[in-house]
Amino acid sequence: MFELETPLYFYLAALIPVIVALFLFQLFWKRKKQAAFADAELFQKLSPERSTFKPVLKLVVLLLALFCLIIALVNPKMGTKMETVKRQGIDIVFAIDISKSMLAEDVAPNRMEKTKQLVSQIINQLGNDRVGIVGYAGSAYPVLPMTTDYSIAKMYLQSMNTNMVSSQGTAFNDAIKLSVDYFDIKDTSKLIILVSDGEDHGDGAEEAIEMAKEKGVRIITIGVGTEKGALIPLKDDRGTITAYKKDQNGENVITKLYPDVLKNIATKTNSKFIYGVATKEVVEEVKKALNKIEKSEFESQQIADYESQYQWFLGLALFLLFIDLFLLEKKTNWIQKLNLFNEKKS
Repeated sequence: MFELETPLYFYLAALIPVIVALFLFQLFWKRKKQAAFADAELFQKLSPERSTFKPVLKLVVLLLALFCLIIALVNPKMGTKMETVKRQGIDIVFAIDISKSMLAEDVAPNRMEKTKQLVSQIINQLGNDRVGIVGYAGSAYPVLPMTTDYSIAKMYLQSMNTNMVSSQGTAFNDAIKLSVDYFDIKDTSKLIILVSDGEDHGDGAEEAIEMAKEKGVRIITIGVGTEKGALIPLKDDRGTITAYKKDQNGENVITKLYPDVLKNIATKTNSKFIYGVATKEVVEEVKKALNKIEKSEFESQQIADYESQYQWFLGLALFLLFIDLFLLEKKTNWIQKLNLFNEKKS
């Protein structure tokens, strides 16, 4: 296994064909001038020690040295080494509403996509905190276990959709219980960031809230949607709206934001409710809340890392440049005696 730390330096390889072109141009120019000065046989007599092979060899050595320097700058990392690290931060679980009501378009482009945008921007502001993701509708669904790999977290976040849970509704009780179960380390600061439109079709969240309080878990709630509400679009595989969700009487269902439900959850866990309208403001409010929470030290954990291998290529490049200093453009006596290129006429 290997990785390249700064592959951008590979662009310097464009210098290689430029150097070759300049060498060929110089070679052509020299031969043209030599031909104007004297014919080839006379010129050979005037400079018998001149080698036609050595300039090419020097060029090859120089290009190899340049290539090795480029590889050293790219810094390939191969193999793995294990090291023990300790982190200080907060354990955060994002509990994300994935019920059909999150398809409503009263916030652009819709509640689901707005939620992904908000959570992604919050993750971008984190440092050494561990994050996990839970999706919920009529039941809760584990999406991502606790991790410090934010790129993986955002990848799983973007894959979430309203088809992940078959039972519809918004069961805060199940969502909070499952989120609390994510916290596997006892002595860490624990936080749930619950994002929803507040429509609760479950049995309520009182029992789960009490469980969270007992375990020292705070719950920040973010409400996505408007109190005016909007229709719930039904789309085909191409994303085209084909109809709107209807109730048992055939009337269009209007889904609204219910902030009071979310405010109640946040207040009872000594946290706050945030309107999820302006992304920048939401991120700032979450940052303020996180700064008030004491950071805890996670248990030592093993992480894999790659070892840098640039020193080998740098050493080889310096060795080749050193060799180039001793390569003169005159013929080497012992090679000349071998007559490899049939330069001596019998």
